[in-house]
Amino acid sequence: MTSQSFTSLLWFIAIIAMIPLALWLLKRTPVGGATAHGLMKSIAVLPISPSQRLVTVEVGHGDQRRWLVLGVTAQNITTLHTMDPQDDALPATPAMPPLPFAQLLGKLRQDKGTPP
Repeated sequence: MTSQSFTSLLWFIAIIAMIPLALWLLKRTPVGGATAHGLMKSIAVLPISPSQRLVTVEVGHGDQRRWLVLGVTAQNITTLHTMDPQDDALPATPAMPPLPFAQLLGKLRQDKGTPP
């Protein structure tokens, strides 16, 4: 084996070894989607329009936890209200999924007395 092919083989092994290392590092950075170590989590989202929504997030840890109600638009984010966490306000069971449009329309027609 020549010196050049041995060097090439070492570089190849080094690059292959760096791929998992780079992925591991990326996973732990904010760019790679790492969270703020439990310091922030989304509680609820209420769409108001296609570009506006109300978002409730929990920030802080322990006694410093707070809920922030935020108004989110395409241009900015505004804090609307700050409150203590409401642990009993979270629903115990998930909400019922919305009805498909055809079933919803049929139900509305029945409520008005219009035949389907």
